[in-house]
Amino acid sequence: MTIPRAEACRQGAAKPGCRPEVMPPAIRYLRDRLASADRGQLTRVGLLACLHLSAFAILLSTESDPAAQLAFVLTWGALNFFWLALLRRPLTSAALSLALIVLLIMLSQLKQSIVMMTATFVDVMIIDFATFSFLMTIIPGLAWKTGFALASAILFLVLLWRLEPFRIRRTIALAGCLLCLTALFGLSLAVPADRENEFDRDQYVSKFARSAAVGAVELATRGVLEADASIPERASLALGTTCHPGGKPPHIIMVFDESSFDATMMPNVTVPADYRERFRSSDGRIRSFVVEGAGGPSWYTEYNVLAGLSVRSYGRFAESVTRLAGGRVERGLPHVLKACGYATYSIYSWFGAFVGARAFHTTTGIEHFIDAKQLGTRVAEPDRFYYDHTIDVIARARANRPVFVFVYLAANHFAWNYRYRPDLLPGWTNTGNPFEIDEYLRRQQMSVQDYAEFKERLAREFPDERFFIVRFGDHQPFFARRFIDPTLDETQVAAHIRARDPRYFTTYYATDGVNFSPLDLSSALDTLDAPYLPLVVLEGAGLPLDPSFAEQKKILSRCRGMFYLCGQGAEARRFNRLLINAGLIHGF
Repeated sequence: MTIPRAEACRQGAAKPGCRPEVMPPAIRYLRDRLASADRGQLTRVGLLACLHLSAFAILLSTESDPAAQLAFVLTWGALNFFWLALLRRPLTSAALSLALIVLLIMLSQLKQSIVMMTATFVDVMIIDFATFSFLMTIIPGLAWKTGFALASAILFLVLLWRLEPFRIRRTIALAGCLLCLTALFGLSLAVPADRENEFDRDQYVSKFARSAAVGAVELATRGVLEADASIPERASLALGTTCHPGGKPPHIIMVFDESSFDATMMPNVTVPADYRERFRSSDGRIRSFVVEGAGGPSWYTEYNVLAGLSVRSYGRFAESVTRLAGGRVERGLPHVLKACGYATYSIYSWFGAFVGARAFHTTTGIEHFIDAKQLGTRVAEPDRFYYDHTIDVIARARANRPVFVFVYLAANHFAWNYRYRPDLLPGWTNTGNPFEIDEYLRRQQMSVQDYAEFKERLAREFPDERFFIVRFGDHQPFFARRFIDPTLDETQVAAHIRARDPRYFTTYYATDGVNFSPLDLSSALDTLDAPYLPLVVLEGAGLPLDPSFAEQKKILSRCRGMFYLCGQGAEARRFNRLLINAGLIHGF
């Protein structure tokens, strides 16, 4: 039998005209294995290739820039090598890695649909039963869908495990995992992800992976909360058990005016006549309020004005500040008011498990936390809905004690691309701005009317009671960043936000009263950082400052209304240490 020349050359026969075959050993080994493999083995190889190609398709569809794409590749490699080090089976490892990638993307999209931000590593650090319960509450059928998907995944992985013939050495897999992780850490530190990108609907995997790398470094180097290691002062800031107001104190109402700011900060916007009057305090002044979140995180300002502290002290963990602070930060305005005899209430427009709100509020001294489930709210109710509940609370609780109510509004929350409650304010006429701006102004006008009715009801139904009211905007509406400086593109806007350009962080605060005029507004500066608002409330109501707020008053005087940015964070770090030493912050 004659062997064809090409076949003889492949078999290594010394024939005239044969040239030595030049092929890397690994490729030759793979070729020989495939040539001798049966159909079942080829199917498994094809399935392995499909799993990796699926990951590549996800990369192309979700990761938009080179750094993010490289972070995805390194994450994919680290996951595969991790499972290989444990299981030695590449097919099972790829399936597990792909399942984790898909699960991460789905959870990140779910989080963004609720809070407008994608998932980060901090979400894994502090996941708790309240968060799980919150998700099960707002998504019908999620529990059984999750159980079915988990059972199906387990059956599929068991099948792969039994059928897979391939094995990889653990030493090789471990080395590959360490190499990928080292490269991912280096990339994340050299090219850190922009925090503002967490609002974008892409880069789910790379953002999570890079946040994990940066978060691990921050945990190892500075911890969760910035605080001086030690300070020379021995002053005690511990909260006393009682306080002694000079007379009968007023009821206090703080109005969390969702997404509200002075729209004239956007150039070339046409506003209704007397528009700015809604931001004027009873003493005739219009004041600016500098918050710490740009266009979205209401819970930043919630932490500022209840705890009287800075979100920026948490660094990369700021997005989870209220979840982190719950049970750990026991200093705040409600605690002081309780010591002064107040009954303390929160009327919360969303579910209490959202970003750990219930745990945070009760930790800072709120005795009665009433959330959307208890209120029976729909997605967004008009302001009068929440004002009516505020009046009901005061009517029930005022007999024996002064009342503090922290009430949230919701009508002016996103989105502004549709006409909210067209039956309300039927005489409104758009003023010629882009639709979302006109809709925003319309909802602000609804708020003006509802607030006027609220004050009128307080005066009519409680003629012998005194009320001190403090209103404030928690952040600007999300669209405002596009109009504050129309000459800037998205990249330039993000750079200004990173640089803390005050134009993107300024809202308003206003003091008001019913049968009452604020007694002391010495802390109510024309421009005030959000953590100082408790001082305005306490002094305006004529209440004594506890030791911690007396110390914070000194910081206000030294820093002229700035808090965290004063001394590049030095004042905040020192103050945090004082509170830790007093036992008012613990567990970090």
